Order: sequence, then C-alpha cells, then structure tokens
Amino acid sequence: MGFEGDEESDANQVSTRSRFRYNSPLVQVGLIGLVCFCCPGMFNALTGMGGGGQVDPTAANNANTALYTTFAVFGVLGGGIYNILGPRFTLAAGCSTYVLYAGSFLYYNHEQHQAFAIVAGAILGIGAGFLWAGEGAIMTSYPPPHRKGTYISLFWSIFNMGGVIGGLIPFVLNYNRSEAASVNDGTYIGFMCFMAAGTLLSLAILPPSKVVRDDGTRCTNIRYSKVSTEAVEICKLFLNWKMLLIAPAAWASNFFYSYQFNNVNGALFNLRTRGLNNVFYWGAQMVGSVGIGYILDFSFQSRRKRGFVGIGVVSVLGTVIWAGGLANQLGYSHEDLPSKLDFKDSGSDFAGPFVLYFSYGLLDAMFQSMVYWVIGALADDSEILSRYAGFYKGLQSAGAAIAWQVDTHKVPLLTQLIVNWSLTTASYPLLIILVMLAVKDEQKGDEASANPASVDKDSKPV
Repeated sequence: MGFEGDEESDANQVSTRSRFRYNSPLVQVGLIGLVCFCCPGMFNALTGMGGGGQVDPTAANNANTALYTTFAVFGVLGGGIYNILGPRFTLAAGCSTYVLYAGSFLYYNHEQHQAFAIVAGAILGIGAGFLWAGEGAIMTSYPPPHRKGTYISLFWSIFNMGGVIGGLIPFVLNYNRSEAASVNDGTYIGFMCFMAAGTLLSLAILPPSKVVRDDGTRCTNIRYSKVSTEAVEICKLFLNWKMLLIAPAAWASNFFYSYQFNNVNGALFNLRTRGLNNVFYWGAQMVGSVGIGYILDFSFQSRRKRGFVGIGVVSVLGTVIWAGGLANQLGYSHEDLPSKLDFKDSGSDFAGPFVLYFSYGLLDAMFQSMVYWVIGALADDSEILSRYAGFYKGLQSAGAAIAWQVDTHKVPLLTQLIVNWSLTTASYPLLIILVMLAVKDEQKGDEASANPASVDKDSKPV
C-alpha cells in the first residue's frame, strides 16, 4: 500500500502553475514550520527563560534530562516510525506531548512537586522524536534539490517566530513584576493554547506522494515500510560513514542550550528581561537562517563550493562569538553571580550581555541550518532522509540529556563554555570532509533527482 494515492501518472495531471497551491513543497514546508512554531517554538521560549520560568532550575533540568534521554532513543527510531505511519499520525502524536509538558509546569507553579514535570518530560522526548524525524524528512526531501537551503531557512524563520512570540508572552504578562521569581499561570496557559493549535495543524500535512513540485514531479514515490525493514536500516546508520562524520555536529548542536539558557540568560537577567531577550534570541535565529540559506543556495554555481563556503562562514562567526562568550564568562561563576540586569534599569551594563545572547541565537540557527543542508544534500528521498534526520536528532538529544545534568551538577561555568566551544569547532573539519566526499555538484545532483533509482542506490546507508 502506498503513502496514499501514489499513482505516478497523477503527477502530470496536477496544476503546478502556483507555488502557493496546497500540495506544493513551499506550502507544505510552510505548514510544518507553523506546526513547529506552535509546539517546539513555544517549548523553546519556555526553556529559554531559564529553569522553565521557575526560580529554581532543578525541576526543569531534571525534566529536560528525562526529555532528552527518551528523545535520544525515539529520535533515532522516529525516522522508521515516520516511514511506517506516514506524516500525519507521526506529527500529531508528537505534537500532543508538548501540551502535557507545559501543563506540568503549570502544576509545578502550585504544588512544587517535580515528579509530574519529569514524567511529562520523558513523554515529550518520545513525542519530540516523532515530530522532529517527520520534520526533518519533510524539510529535506520536499524542496527541489537546488533550493534546499532556501526552504530550510523558510522553515527555520517560521519555526523561530514561535520563540519570538513565546518570548513576548512572559515579557508582557510579567512586565510589571520586575522582582518576580517565577512566571504566572497565564504564561503557561498561553503556551498550552499554541501547542494545542499546532497539534491540530499537523493533520494538514500531506504525505510525500501527494506533494508535487513545480516541474510536475512528486517528491518521492515510496511505500509504507515494515517494522523489520526499518529496524535493519536504523541499525545500519551506526555504521554509515556519512552519519559518523555528522555525529560530532549532532552532539554539539543542542549541548550548548543549558549553558546559554540557564547560565547566561537565567544567571544574568531578571525575569521580564529574560522574556525580552528570548524575543531577540529567536529573532536572531530567523536572521541567521536566512543568511546561511542564501549562502548555501546562491553564493556559487557549484553545490560543493557553496557547502565549503557555508561551513567556513559559520566556523569563523562561531569562533568570534564563543570568544566573546569567554570574555563575558570570566566575569562571574556559580559562586560569584552578578546582580540581575534589567533592560530598563541597568543602563549600559545591559548592552554587552544582551548582544552576546543575541549572537548565540544567530550562531545556533546558522549552525543547525548548515547541518540540515548537508543532510539534505546526501539524498533526495523522503524514506532515506527521515532516517538520517532521526539519527541526527537522536544523537543531538543524547548530547542535550548529558548537558542538562552537567548544569544540574554545577560544573564550573568556564568549563561548560570551553566544552561547548570545542564541540562545535571539532565538527567543522568533519563536515568539510563529508561535503568533499559525499555531496555532488549541481549537474550530478540534478541527474540523480531525475532518476530516483540512482538516488536510492547512491544514498542507501553503507
């Protein structure tokens, strides 16, 4: 049985005159962006406040450890689950778990019992594995091969608008509470409403066999997979040299969140200012994703050269930003925290740390968009890319699970910064090697996309 209506002849009967038709890659990538705007976008705003909006970050740290532990497992499995269930069931099941997580902090606001938050975090890890594997497959396989960077930046911009709006929620609702320790109930309820809307919106996503590009071809023509097939293919990923080269970048790509959210935004700023900072942190991600998307799609005719330049730009910018973070970190520690900064009352003292936090958001989007572009350049088939994306998210989450416990155990802040800087830096040369060996120039890539059989053959895990 196919992914629903996979008759090849239908591709030629569908009008492709408008990029804004419901079954176009542009609209479908936009829809998955809106789904992630409502669910992980709001989750990012919640965690970005530091401690989940609580004065004591212990509950949030433990919940996030549980979250990323299960996410590490179901991130890897998520690609196979997506191939079995298809996008709608996979995405809707994943989105529903975000509502429960936000509700657990509403409960914690009153009862101060972290058990519910930890269990909700573990359940969210399962759901997030489903959601992000589906998102990765859609974002990397639906666009035309020569515009994947543009579509990734479109997704990233819509997704991170969720963090911008989510940052405004605690900022507005807690604006007159300059000395407040924890956010009010309305903040969590607002997050839950957006997450519920995202769950419903996920049902509008079309399966890949129904998505038609502007040239009349379908994104992919795969069939529902079997559990046994997916189990074998997922195991092969751990011996796939392409995935092994991506592994350090995957591990690094969420490892720095606990440091940035708790020990920069949470440690240096008061509650309402943390909400404002998140508006700009996630706004910076929109800017960064558009910038790197342009470089990866339009800077040179050769796709490989664009990959080299993109990695080079991110590596240079990353070095500069982490060096600025080092200069800032030398001024405080766990044992010697400064007075909380306020955007209205702290004057020029607010500017430097604010610009640093903004720059961290810029770098995060550029780094992850770059990695997604590389993954998307390895194949053009939804079935293969869902597994690649799942592997990436699974390893990313394993790193994050450890990072949240690193913070819980009060590892020195300077050590945390140096580890984060080292992990991202180590990934750049490996990504360059991957682009050099596995990414084809545009002409070869176009031939492969025109011949799906050749794509499958070249792209199967080794």
